[in-house]
Amino acid sequence: MPDNLPRLTRPAGNRAATGIVHLGLGAFYRAHGAVYIAEAMEKSGGDWGILGVSLVRPDQRDLLAPQGFAYTAVELGPDGETPRVITVINDVLVARENPDAVLDIMSAPATRIVSLTVTEKGYCHEPATGRLNAGHADIAHDLEHPDAPRSAIGFLTRALQRRRDAGHRPFTVLCCDNLPENGKVVRGVVLDFARLVDPDLADWIAAEGAFPSTMVDRIVPATKPEDVERLAQKTGTLDLSPVIHEPFRQWVVEDRFVDGARPDLGAVGVQLVQNVTPFEHMKLRCLNGTHSSLAYLGYLAGHETISDTVADPVFAAFCKQLWAQEIVPGLAPPEGVDLSAYTKALFERYSNPAIRHRTWQIAMDGSQKLPQRILSTIGENLASGLPIAGLSLAVAAWMRYVGAVDEKGESIDVRDPLAARLKSLSETATTFADKVAALLSVGEIFPPALAANETFRQTLVSAYQGLIEKGARRMTEEACR
Repeated sequence: MPDNLPRLTRPAGNRAATGIVHLGLGAFYRAHGAVYIAEAMEKSGGDWGILGVSLVRPDQRDLLAPQGFAYTAVELGPDGETPRVITVINDVLVARENPDAVLDIMSAPATRIVSLTVTEKGYCHEPATGRLNAGHADIAHDLEHPDAPRSAIGFLTRALQRRRDAGHRPFTVLCCDNLPENGKVVRGVVLDFARLVDPDLADWIAAEGAFPSTMVDRIVPATKPEDVERLAQKTGTLDLSPVIHEPFRQWVVEDRFVDGARPDLGAVGVQLVQNVTPFEHMKLRCLNGTHSSLAYLGYLAGHETISDTVADPVFAAFCKQLWAQEIVPGLAPPEGVDLSAYTKALFERYSNPAIRHRTWQIAMDGSQKLPQRILSTIGENLASGLPIAGLSLAVAAWMRYVGAVDEKGESIDVRDPLAARLKSLSETATTFADKVAALLSVGEIFPPALAANETFRQTLVSAYQGLIEKGARRMTEEACR
């Protein structure tokens, strides 16, 4: 790591007042939403500076603070790397260190939007139902400690409560995570929590608040030490927290904000629409569904990244077959979108060798992702007579993956909120059918009707047995015959 270079610093006088608080200041938001906000202010002005909140760890704050919270967004295109310094973040708070300070800034009248990228598991909900998991440890804590929440849902609800009590208007809650109808889901869990606190508060939020749904799309691989070093050599300054991203980006937003207060997003290419659902379904199923399928099968077959996986002709054919036979036939495309052209462009994005998006990274938190990315498609295909073999193979690959032992007998570092439970269920069962049945019994993941479907169950058992006896690559190849 170069230590003789000057540290990246924020230009003097380049700071808009804070209008947005963002919970979960990870790489994706800094490479996507924050860039759009910065561009919107460059185009049309406005006090839309961002205050980031790390809910648990201080890492991001500690890396960005010496740089004045500036960072570099690096586009990895076909002609090389294009760096750009982003200066839209004003500060970063760590919620576990000072929850009251976070509630204060969220409650301030100048804060008009609170956005979130806390991953699917951060909403403390049951993915199969979309309802609040009232037994979640963080939710139980937040109900007992109103001035020191831990969860994003606790912070949203308590800050809205403070605003109501002070006579202020609510802020808009803008979810930027990969959840179907994400605004509706977040509104539902906030209202569930608020009803446990004060039914009148829930009524006020329901009547006055806004939870627009969104669809976000940009591939953002994890930044590695060699990325930091390469950027430093290229720019002559040291940025310890850059983000790496592909050239493509898309943000579709339901245009429903409290009092219409928002940055001029349309001026910088954000699609402001009345109904996000067709875009969500297209992206969650075409992109996220195949991404997760390739991640589990590719990881088991020994491929490190998505680009490595689709460079293998077996997996390339499998991905294209999933789109053609199991995903696209059941989709209603957004107006003006050609799904054939959309999936062709997706495959080109997957194939970009500059984007080192690790299969292991995409495989994280599968228990939270499977319902909306894959299981919903399987359920609809069963109802309409469409095939499910390829997507079921992907689910079986997830089942093998969460058993935490790969095809070489080596341990898998499974990162999932249900990891210990899933591994125990897999280890306790003996036969292939028993292992599948044990994992299908996890109601937080599998809707009861789908888990009980005999066609799905038998397809899974056959796929799981094939993965154990033949391996992921062979089974993927056979799926394309």
